[in-house]
Amino acid sequence: MLATFVIFLREGIEGGMIVAILLSYLAQIGQRRHFRDVLAGVAAAMVLVLGGGIAAYATLKTYAGSRTQTIFETFTFLLAAVVLTYMTFWMRSHSRSLAKTLRAKTEAALDGRARWGLGLLSFQAVGREGLETMVFTLAIVFASSGRGVIAGGIAGLAASMAVSWSVYRMGRKLNLGLFFTVIGALLMVFAAGILADAVENLQQLGWLPVLTHPLWNTSGALAESSTLGDIFHTFFGYADRPTTLQLLVYLVYLSAAITFYLRRKPSPPRPTGSAVAPSTDKVAASSNSQLPNSYRSTSLGRPPAC
Repeated sequence: MLATFVIFLREGIEGGMIVAILLSYLAQIGQRRHFRDVLAGVAAAMVLVLGGGIAAYATLKTYAGSRTQTIFETFTFLLAAVVLTYMTFWMRSHSRSLAKTLRAKTEAALDGRARWGLGLLSFQAVGREGLETMVFTLAIVFASSGRGVIAGGIAGLAASMAVSWSVYRMGRKLNLGLFFTVIGALLMVFAAGILADAVENLQQLGWLPVLTHPLWNTSGALAESSTLGDIFHTFFGYADRPTTLQLLVYLVYLSAAITFYLRRKPSPPRPTGSAVAPSTDKVAASSNSQLPNSYRSTSLGRPPAC
């Protein structure tokens, strides 16, 4: 439950802020009639992600307990770890320029067939977050007993909407950049555990027959099958009988990822240039002063210097 809560909280806030920035900019330039196009793209992305997630899980259940299931789980673990790491570092580097990029893409869509362009823009933005969430959720289900997964996801999504609304309304009182830094570091811990699970599966499949000796056995004190053990295993990568390679991969990844993540600073926003036409610059410049406080004070929505 804890892992899905954090995942849905993080992804929900990012997706919610993307939609909020799109709608806010459309309102500033007098294009409220296109709200329905943005929301239609959001709805289509959510339907696609939900349908894909259910189909993937239903398909996997037909192979329960088989070698095919183990192989599928292993590739899901590896994919989730790679995407989670890339997504976290990407957000760290591009958070300051996200609002400017979205405004530029909105202007480009309005220059053409606005209805389809804006719908596609919101579909891509929300769909990306949704697909990431689907992969992470499947990885969590495979790595744990599955207890509380839905409840954790619902709670995380509800909390993300509350945080997004608070950021929009309270602005300077909330530090969204610090929030994403802390959540990003926690997700690196989660990714390390996912990688350790992948190594365990690879060793069980006989594809990685090295350093397979268990280092300890704490199943008597805290078994992975217990409620507390399941929570620790899902989020922190706890194993009651880890092999040497599992622990090595966990420690090397976690130390390297956390070190580079905390040292890497967000890139400053690029100066407005050819990405937006001169006439668009004037519109953006005139509307910057009207941006809500949240977009002037948070790393996700900091307006560019026009």
